[in-house]
Amino acid sequence: MALDREASLVLFGRSSSHFTRVARIFAAEAGLEPVLRVVRDLRSQDPNDYGGNPALRIPVLETEQGVWFGALNVSRELVRRAARPVRVVWPEALDTPLLANAQELTLQAMATEVWLIIGKLGGAADDPSRNKAFASLRGMLAWLDRNVAEVLAGLPAERDVSFLEVALYCLVTHLEFREIVPTSPYPELRKYCEHFARRPSAERTPYHFDP
Repeated sequence: MALDREASLVLFGRSSSHFTRVARIFAAEAGLEPVLRVVRDLRSQDPNDYGGNPALRIPVLETEQGVWFGALNVSRELVRRAARPVRVVWPEALDTPLLANAQELTLQAMATEVWLIIGKLGGAADDPSRNKAFASLRGMLAWLDRNVAEVLAGLPAERDVSFLEVALYCLVTHLEFREIVPTSPYPELRKYCEHFARRPSAERTPYHFDP
């Protein structure tokens, strides 16, 4: 029996989360509008607050089939439900060191930023390991800035969008939104974000703090 594209789609996440925004952009690209169920307290240790995700992470997509954990799984499921085919370049198609490393560093930078934010919320602002985390984050951003033009040129031309492009946009714009590090030292990344921001899916999913 065919699935209802949008029946009972609930997205556990936050409008201020870059991983959630990845999922929301793919929802918009697929022509879908899941109901956003806001995870209020990221310090919670109750999996039920995260849609049942034992990793205590967002986003999570609840469907009539079950739940999908994580931005990549959620994005795949949303694209499968699209009314029209959406040509997406997924991470497994990135089969050169440059492209694969760009994907790895983008996701690692996103995870590092989350660690810095959670640490600050938990009162660990003076943790010495934060210095290494900031150095790692800046190093990844510098690498991405140096290579973003070549990365974009290396993506398959026959695509509507790639998971890498969405994640990279969400990462860089989130850094400014949460004031983690300034992005002015990374002009090529800023130029890329200015271009991607013109997509309707980006315009429809701005960062903000949920009331």
